[in-house]
Amino acid sequence: MQATIILAAGEITVQPNRLFPSLGWFTNSFVFTVIVTGLIVIAARAATRTMELVPKGSQNFIEALVETLYSTFENIVGRHMITKVFPVIATLFIFICAANWFGLVPGVGTIGWGKPGPGVWSLSEIDRPLLRPADADLNMTLGMAVMFMILWLIWTIRDVGLLGLVKEIFGPKGEVKGALGPFLVVIFLFVGLIEVLSILLRPVSLSLRLFGNIFAGETLLHTMTNLGAALPAPLNWITSVLFPLPFFFLELLVGVLQALVFSALCGVYIRLSTSHAEPGGAGH
Repeated sequence: MQATIILAAGEITVQPNRLFPSLGWFTNSFVFTVIVTGLIVIAARAATRTMELVPKGSQNFIEALVETLYSTFENIVGRHMITKVFPVIATLFIFICAANWFGLVPGVGTIGWGKPGPGVWSLSEIDRPLLRPADADLNMTLGMAVMFMILWLIWTIRDVGLLGLVKEIFGPKGEVKGALGPFLVVIFLFVGLIEVLSILLRPVSLSLRLFGNIFAGETLLHTMTNLGAALPAPLNWITSVLFPLPFFFLELLVGVLQALVFSALCGVYIRLSTSHAEPGGAGH
């Protein structure tokens, strides 16, 4: 085993690779997450260090991004909730989008430790990449989904109260009178149990959707990179660059779409549990 920087990739595994065997949490996806987070913080601080009344350059870009996200998510979560939840939802969108795009930077997944091939133009099989896209790690996507659902529960209870949440889940929708009253109560209790189950499954659906799309994109790029591996040198190296190139542009679109889907679904969940408390709103 020796370090190599020749463009190549070995088999993509579901589990992230440990960079140090004694530190189970110190994985290549963790290092990637720290780098992306640091770059986002540095970019935001650099753009807002000197605020101007008439924004320009990076400040103008940041303000336009925040304003666009604010208006978009306000239409989803409602006016009375947007100021409470916007920092979290906007952070989720920006981080997921940035992580997906930085995952396409050459070297992510192709620089690390593996078995170098013979010759200058040979493709090496990287067994332990130094960096792995954060959203291609189920631990990351599940962690974001679980943390959001915890915050969702806190926001909902603060907005409608614990009794209001229970009533919204199990309570009958409309008036229950007459001989069918007890029967309808039982039906609504059963429907409430189904609703509780769907709420518990939300972190699973959120995390698996994001993880599945990003991991599939990584697998596609890996397959296209190795499609011409059997060709003689240097054609195998040329095809490893040209074949996956069109799919990089597709993954750029997928990266921003998946960030929007994840954050928009979070907004929808908030709207469903709080819309009846909004002036002029209707319950779900």
